[in-house]
Amino acid sequence: MIRNSVPAHPAYSRRELLQVGTLGSFGLSLGGVSAVRAASPEQPSTQRRQRSVIFIFLTGGLAQHESFDMKPAAKDNIRGEFQPIATKHPGLVICEHLPKLAARSDKWGLVRSLSHSWDEHIQATCLMLNGRSELPPGFQRKQQATDFPGIAAVAGRMVPGRNLLPGAAVLPYPIETPGTNAGLMGAQYDPWQLTASPGSQWSGAHPNSFDHQRRPAHKATPDYFQSPNLHLADGVSPLRLDAREQLLRLVEVQQQKLDQYAAVASLDRYRAGALSLLTSEKIRTAFDVESNPPETLDAYGRNTFGYSLLLAARLVEVGVGLVQVNLGRGGFDTHGNAFDHLKNLLLPPLDQSVSALIDDLDARGLLDDTLIVMAGEFGRTPEITRLPQFYELPGRDHWGAVQSVFFAGGGVRGGTVIGASDKNGGFPVDSKQTPENLAATIYHALGIDRNAHWKDATGRPWGIYQADPIPGLI
Repeated sequence: MIRNSVPAHPAYSRRELLQVGTLGSFGLSLGGVSAVRAASPEQPSTQRRQRSVIFIFLTGGLAQHESFDMKPAAKDNIRGEFQPIATKHPGLVICEHLPKLAARSDKWGLVRSLSHSWDEHIQATCLMLNGRSELPPGFQRKQQATDFPGIAAVAGRMVPGRNLLPGAAVLPYPIETPGTNAGLMGAQYDPWQLTASPGSQWSGAHPNSFDHQRRPAHKATPDYFQSPNLHLADGVSPLRLDAREQLLRLVEVQQQKLDQYAAVASLDRYRAGALSLLTSEKIRTAFDVESNPPETLDAYGRNTFGYSLLLAARLVEVGVGLVQVNLGRGGFDTHGNAFDHLKNLLLPPLDQSVSALIDDLDARGLLDDTLIVMAGEFGRTPEITRLPQFYELPGRDHWGAVQSVFFAGGGVRGGTVIGASDKNGGFPVDSKQTPENLAATIYHALGIDRNAHWKDATGRPWGIYQADPIPGLI
């Protein structure tokens, strides 16, 4: 499906603007409303998006040796402690601590040769989340209006959501580094941030939040998941909202609130249809993760990993085009104590939740047109390192030169492996891919036209595709 290159801004009546002004009194925060933009007319609730993407970002950087590109024949200081296990496809092996994914290899494929030139978290995150191998001019370690827009921001602008929902969302917590917001496109196109895991400053999935350095005096605050609140305020019922006279009276008394909103945000980011977030039972249910059947919650895992991916699945189902899910809260930055933490705290919830996501989308008939992408900001060094001043046990350092990227659904041919790293898992030796190729694959999966562009505040056009999609994957 070809998307419009430059979406038009809708026109609003005074009444529509006033209606939006009441949302704060209905229990929906300004932050929750601000990203509900008018991107397309409402479509019937029974019709779902033709194409969607769930982009799982493993903050910290997953080690390829301990996941999808094991090197069992390498030397001890490279091979690591884990053993490979077979998948459904002869010759395709992955880490022993990913058994559920191994049993589903007919639903996913790998790229083992994605590469960029940065080994630092902030720069590497910028490259991976905006799909460009070069940092923006004047790069700083904080977000700027001159940054290249992130993939989620581009998708949110170019891909209309259904049911008056935005085209893209980011959850369960934001990553506040350059390249994650709209940057040059303008702040009005920042992706919809759903903070559902305010949780711990430390790492991992509840109840397994942990301190990487295992300081005896430190007790990590458990990470937790909190569904976004989309309920009506006390005393405001859907029937009351449906009554035109009641609605008009409610909205008109909110003129002062509307004026306050207008002072801090562009009004074209709102539309009267944002009320569907409150009045549509289907949409409110999508946000209420714990309303799912107990067996569904158990399948995903009752932790931040599981609940985040379950929410992503439901958002795709009700009409959000791209959902970026930030998992791990930096926990995959395994400089030390790596093997224990990966084995017991990180890989099990990852294996369970991603497998459940695949099964759930497949059972609901959504997997074929929903592409799942899973990557981090970089891989880890081939050599196992020791930092005894910080960590009791060994780990691996940052490594931008190569990482493995996981793809499922969306037409991916099961068991496909694109590219290869060298014998030590340090550099690509076949079919090198870049952040530009990754971004192009996501845009292509969303149905964005190859000639589409966006314009910055000066009217300068910027092409969306910076490279070709990864060949042979889909």
